[in-house]
Amino acid sequence: MNNPYETLGVSPTASSAEIQSAYRKLAKKLHPDLNPGDKAAEEKFKVVAGAYDLLGDAEKRKRFDSGEIDETGTERPQHHYYRDFAHSDGGHPYMDTSGFADFMDSDDVFAEILRGSQRHRANRRGEDLHYTLPISFVESIAGANKRLTLPGGGTLDVSIPAGLIDGKILRLKGKGAPGAGKGISGDALIQIEVLPDSRFSRNGDDISLELPISLSEAVLGGKIRVPTPTGDVSMAIPKGSNTGTKLRLRGKGAPRHGGGFGDEFVKLSIVLPKQPDSDLEAFISNWDTGKDFNPREDKS
Repeated sequence: MNNPYETLGVSPTASSAEIQSAYRKLAKKLHPDLNPGDKAAEEKFKVVAGAYDLLGDAEKRKRFDSGEIDETGTERPQHHYYRDFAHSDGGHPYMDTSGFADFMDSDDVFAEILRGSQRHRANRRGEDLHYTLPISFVESIAGANKRLTLPGGGTLDVSIPAGLIDGKILRLKGKGAPGAGKGISGDALIQIEVLPDSRFSRNGDDISLELPISLSEAVLGGKIRVPTPTGDVSMAIPKGSNTGTKLRLRGKGAPRHGGGFGDEFVKLSIVLPKQPDSDLEAFISNWDTGKDFNPREDKS
């Protein structure tokens, strides 16, 4: 940590007025309101403000000089320091009852900024905390209630709205770091990570699924069960369906922003049995029409 006297550029014997003057000079140069977007200046101002927080308070300065607290205001182990401070009828040499009088009496714009800075430090809003929450594809479409375990061991209950997309950030107000003084707590910002699903893919509000069917189902048609993010449904396979045939399940996609739902598109894929089938082989051997059909030349 930086020595607060060195940070403000004053000697340990500086008067309260000299310390205030040094702080004011540095603050005019580094204050965030006067350097919008300058992160380096903002960080330097925090250090300067911390030093003035310590040395601008007569009691804190006295305790720092005597070794009772460190640069951050944290108590140090006590080792019985003996130091003789000068006394006078005017009280402690560091005592200055004027406080921020030189700031408060001023009517310039910068004085108003400094007054605001002092109030904000005393009652500062807590910081926002950032987390990542993985959810399944189905949960992103249908919605879910999840519990997020925090690094410190605590938990947050998170309600996942239906139709959430990957990368969306949910804000839980007041669930971040606690504020200082009367300052309110910050928020928890939770970035959603939608995990891939081997079955489904998403395009806007529509979802797609590649579904294997048997040769019998392709030739003869029939009813089959099809998975959707909200559960299996029945779907009719037309006779003579092919690999690549696309069927639509209306309203089985993701919720639309303006109301309603997208669709689920089912792409069929014909799959033969893994084990050789002698009956099927015998049929194909005697199927003259099938032998005459060349799908690579079919233009229909």
